[in-house]
Amino acid sequence: MDGEDESRTQPRVGGGERVEPPASFVEQANVSDPGVRDAFAEDWPDCWRVAADLLDWTTEYDAVLGGDAPPFRWFDGGELNASYNCVDRHLADRKNQVAITWEGRLGESRTYSYLDLYREVNEFAAALRELGVEEDDVVTLYMPVVPELPVAMLACARIGAPHSVVFAGFSADALATRMESADSEFLVTCDGYYRRGAPVQLKNKADNAAISLDGGVEATVVVDRLGDDTPLTDDEYDYEGLVTDHRGETVDPVPRAATDQLFLIHTSGTTGVPTPVRHTTGGYLAHAAWTSHAVLDVKPADTHWCSADIGWITGHSYTVYGPLALGATTMLYEGTPDHPEKDRVWELIERNAVDTFYTAPTAIRAFMKWGESHPDAHDLSSLRLLGTVGEPINPRAWKWYHEHIGGGDCPVVDTWWQTETGGMMVTTLPGVDDMKPGSAGPPLPGIDARVVDTDGDPVEPGESGFLVVTDPWPGMPLSMVEDDDWFGARDPARPDLSDYDWAYFTEDGATVDEDGYVTLLGRVDDVINVSGHRFATMEIEAAIADVEGVAEAAVVSGPHDLKGQSVYAYASAVESADEDALRDRIDAAVEDAIGPIAVPDVVVFTPELPKTRSGKVMRRFLEAVAHDDDLGDTSALRNPEVVGELESALADRD
Repeated sequence: MDGEDESRTQPRVGGGERVEPPASFVEQANVSDPGVRDAFAEDWPDCWRVAADLLDWTTEYDAVLGGDAPPFRWFDGGELNASYNCVDRHLADRKNQVAITWEGRLGESRTYSYLDLYREVNEFAAALRELGVEEDDVVTLYMPVVPELPVAMLACARIGAPHSVVFAGFSADALATRMESADSEFLVTCDGYYRRGAPVQLKNKADNAAISLDGGVEATVVVDRLGDDTPLTDDEYDYEGLVTDHRGETVDPVPRAATDQLFLIHTSGTTGVPTPVRHTTGGYLAHAAWTSHAVLDVKPADTHWCSADIGWITGHSYTVYGPLALGATTMLYEGTPDHPEKDRVWELIERNAVDTFYTAPTAIRAFMKWGESHPDAHDLSSLRLLGTVGEPINPRAWKWYHEHIGGGDCPVVDTWWQTETGGMMVTTLPGVDDMKPGSAGPPLPGIDARVVDTDGDPVEPGESGFLVVTDPWPGMPLSMVEDDDWFGARDPARPDLSDYDWAYFTEDGATVDEDGYVTLLGRVDDVINVSGHRFATMEIEAAIADVEGVAEAAVVSGPHDLKGQSVYAYASAVESADEDALRDRIDAAVEDAIGPIAVPDVVVFTPELPKTRSGKVMRRFLEAVAHDDDLGDTSALRNPEVVGELESALADRD
C-alpha cells in the first residue's frame, strides 16, 4: 500500500494525539471540502438546504427555517412522505438491489430488495388502514429486530400514522406506560423471539399490557417468529395473513407537512419516568440522511450495519431512515455479538461484505476482552469506515478498534448525539478532519455546540463545563421546536443561558481543546461528591479503562460512614489478569489522572457488567448493589444474572 494512503499519528496537538484519515478514503468521501464548516456558518440556516436536497419533496418548502424563535419551522411549507423517500423513489434505479438483509438469531437469513420492500410496505399499509388506522393515529410497535419492524415503521409513515417503537426487552408495565403516554390504541407485536437460542414469549407481555390499559387496544397484529401458531382473539390479526389478504395492493403515500410528526420514542425509561420525544418528518429525515451521507459516508452501493436495536433512536436514524433514504443496503441482526461464538460479528461482516460498521464502545470493550484472535480469523477488508455511538470511547479502545477491526485504514467517527437531537451533532467528518482518540471531535457543520461555564461563558481550553447547543438544527424534536422554555429552573449545577436568544442545555459535561474538539464527560448529574469534591464518573471510568488488563469499567457512588459518598468501581478484567496487581494499577492510574481523593474505595471485579440488550451499561443497578437497595425492574437487562453475582462478590469482599 502506498505510504500516502496510510493513517499516521502526529504529536499531541490540541489536547490529544491526531490521526489523519487515509488519503484513499478522502478521495472517495461524500464530503471532503475542508471549507465545509465555514461555508455552512456563512450561509446559516440556508446551509441546511444541502440536507433537504437529499430528499424528494411532494411540495417544495418556502424557507429552510421559518421563524427566528419558537415555534421554529424547518423546511417551512414543504410536504413529503418518509416512506416514499426510503422506498419508492429508489425503484427506478435499484429495484433489484437489496434494501434489507436480516440475520436471525438461529442462523437463518432473509433479504428484501427495494421492490420486495415496496410491495410489503404497501400491503401492510393497506392492512393497517383496513384495521382502522388513520392519519395521525399512533401505532405502537413492540417487536425484536426482525424485518417486519422496519416494514411496519415505513407502512405507518406511508399513511401518515406516527409510530412508537418500544424495545422488546421492556416489561408489560413499561409497554403499557408508553402506550398510554402516546395515546396509542393500535399494537403490532410478535409472538416471541429467541434469546441465546431459547424462545422468549413476547405476546404474553403484550397481552398483560393490553389488559392494564384503560381503553384497551383496538387492534393487535402479531408476527409469527416462533412458529407456535399462537391462538388469536377477535381483535388480534396474524401479520402474514393480513399481508396475504392485501397482496398486490398499493397505497398512495400521504403527503405530510415537514413539521408533522413522523414518530415518537420514549427516553429515560430505565432510569426514571419515560418521556415521549416526537420527531418531525422533514427536519428529522433530512438530518438523518445528511449525517448518514456526511459522517458515515454511506453510499447507495454500500452495505451498512448499525448494531443498535431499532427500539432505540440510533436504530431509527442509522439502521432504518438514514441508510434507506440514501438507497443503501441496511443490515439487521437479531442476535448477540457472542452467540453462538465470540466471532459472530466478524463472521457476519465478512459474509455480508459490510462497508460501514457503527457500534457502541461497550461492545468494542467486550471485543477487546475476548481478544483479537476472533477478528483476525476473518477477512474484514470490506470495511471502509467505523463508528461509535452511545457513550465516549476511551483512547485505548479507540486504538484497538482502529487497528484490529479497521486495519489502521478505516476512519473512526466517535459520534455524540441524543434521542432529543435526532441525529449526530458532534463528531469528525471522516473525509475532512483528523481524529483524536478519546475526543468526539468538533461540532458538525451548521451545529453551534459549545462548552460553557455556570455563567454561560465559553470555558478555556482543557477546562470542564456544560455542553450546550445555541442554534436550532433540523433534527430537533417537536417539543423543542414549539417551546421557548428550554432554559429550565436556575440551578447551581446548570449554566445560565439567559444571554442567548435560544439555547438547549444537553445535560452533558464536556471539555473542549484549542482546536475545538469536544470530549464528553458524561451526564452532569453523573457525579460523585467525595468529601465536598465533585467528580464526573466518566472521568474516573476513563482513567480505569485505560489501565492495561481492564476490558471495561463503570463507576458509581457508594456509602461511606465518614465521607458520605465513596467511589465504587466495577471492572471487567481481561482473561488471566492478576486481580491484586490490577487493583494496584487502577489505584495508581486514578491517582495520577485525577488525584488521590478520587481513588476508588472499592474495586469489584466481574466477568461482565450489567447491560441492556443494546450494550449500554446500566449503572443504576451497580449503584443499587453498592447501596444494598432494591433492584427494581430488571427486564431491560440482557444479563440479569450478573447483578446477583456482583451482590455476592461485594458480600464476599465485606
